[in-house]
Amino acid sequence: MSSQDGRASSTETRDDGTEPGISDATADESGATGETEQVSLPSDAFQALGNDVRTGILETLADRTTGEGASSASFSELFEASDVDTTAGFAYHLRQLEGSYVRKVGDGSEAGETEDGEGYELTYAGRRIAQAIAAGTYTRRVDHPSVALEDPCPFCDRETLEARSRDNVVTVSCAGCDRTVLDLGFPPSGLESHGDEFPDALDRYHRHRLGRMRGGLCPDCGGTVAARLVEPSEDVQDELPAEHADHVQAELECESCGTTTRCPVSLTLLDHSAVVAFYRDHGREVDDRPIWNVGAEWAEAVLSEDPFAVRIVVEFEADVLALYVDETLSVVDVQRSTTDPTDEAASDAGSEPETETRADASAETVSPQPEPDVDAGQPADSTASTGS
Repeated sequence: MSSQDGRASSTETRDDGTEPGISDATADESGATGETEQVSLPSDAFQALGNDVRTGILETLADRTTGEGASSASFSELFEASDVDTTAGFAYHLRQLEGSYVRKVGDGSEAGETEDGEGYELTYAGRRIAQAIAAGTYTRRVDHPSVALEDPCPFCDRETLEARSRDNVVTVSCAGCDRTVLDLGFPPSGLESHGDEFPDALDRYHRHRLGRMRGGLCPDCGGTVAARLVEPSEDVQDELPAEHADHVQAELECESCGTTTRCPVSLTLLDHSAVVAFYRDHGREVDDRPIWNVGAEWAEAVLSEDPFAVRIVVEFEADVLALYVDETLSVVDVQRSTTDPTDEAASDAGSEPETETRADASAETVSPQPEPDVDAGQPADSTASTGS
């Protein structure tokens, strides 16, 4: 998963002599107005980081930040922490960071001023860059050898799954049927700190990301996420067995930075309140199973292709939970019964069952005899978008 962003508008000159900024007034749907300021062009912002002295300044300021908030450092403190020989040379590098990554405090009104009355602290962007440096996001690559997984393959049911990482991307694949189950990015700090337990950490990491994206919030930039049902990509279709050929996937895409994730529809419902309650009624927790195999109790059927609509079924001992999902990934109906909804449809030839009727509300055309539910397991892939 990755993201890129960048917006531009008209320029304005700052009185404090920093780089010209870009400022626009924005209004939300309620009419409230806020101001968005772009303090530098993307090319200038990234060029400012192209020096070890400057990244060292960010790291020094980050080291002074505690749970109580940002703590400023004086010019002399920052200079002493650097390897620069002259204060004039150091001042030049510090000026390149001002505005985008560092702000000056100490005019008598800033809480972060130092004892000598002047200091510097990180901006929000400066903190994010310092965190990325510490995490190795842009500087380290972790390749981890294969680790055997206890869970059976969702396709062939053999216990031959393994996870490995290459270039900070984790692949879960089956040595038995030679299929890839998922490819998902994982930060190098996560791979380094969890060792052979990295599959467990990956599972928790992406569950939380999916939950936030399913809730409409981008975990990378905080932007709005659009959700939709889509046909699987060609790469995923090539991995699917014949019985999964007509599956659809969930696509979650940030409208701001372009972060995009595609995955089985079932994965977007793991934290749905009805699903969580259903599992607990049976003495189980939905997060007991990893995202690469949520369990044979899950099944799905495509009810409509234009627009897409699907039924996701979870079944324990003849207790059935059915969730009807429209093309925007909205759950439009939830039904719980002791029989499979497809059996109810077959027993009532005169009219459609109530559950199917409610599912129709979100679809222009629904097959009167939907395909039987099949195992909901399928590969999940993560794609990066430029936001175009």
